[in-house]
Amino acid sequence: MATRQDYIQKLRQFPAELEARVTPLTDEQLNQREAEGEWSTRQIVHHLADSHMSANFRFRLPLTAAAPKLPVYDQAAWAELPDYRLPLESSLTILRGLHVRFGALLESLSEEQWQRSGIHPEWGEVTVEEVARRYADHCDNHMNQINRIGVKYGW
Repeated sequence: MATRQDYIQKLRQFPAELEARVTPLTDEQLNQREAEGEWSTRQIVHHLADSHMSANFRFRLPLTAAAPKLPVYDQAAWAELPDYRLPLESSLTILRGLHVRFGALLESLSEEQWQRSGIHPEWGEVTVEEVARRYADHCDNHMNQINRIGVKYGW
């Protein structure tokens, strides 16, 4: 069973792991998909930046307000916006900065702060610890998705 320190470590390491995996790829490879209707690697990277910007609020709001409502967005619709066709660097930069801050913030939390909670419209009541677990898993899930695309196309 993963621990808080495991979540923090995953969040700290993820931007470098992602960058190492995707920066060697060509534009053609970045636009390949595992299947029709699935996201490309390019869309996944931009989604990760957007999702993890949401994580910033999902960590901080419970630490500064009582049982706040946590933000959601239509990730499928966002993945179709024009900025999801940009080169990856802007999203990789966002992820690098956010994850440094996630690590510093989470390392500093007291037991009481780890247990503070917010209300997510889809997840229900979630603690800061649950948000950390979900985002550590989110990193793994999307890295696995990118790796499956790579296996399919031989990169």
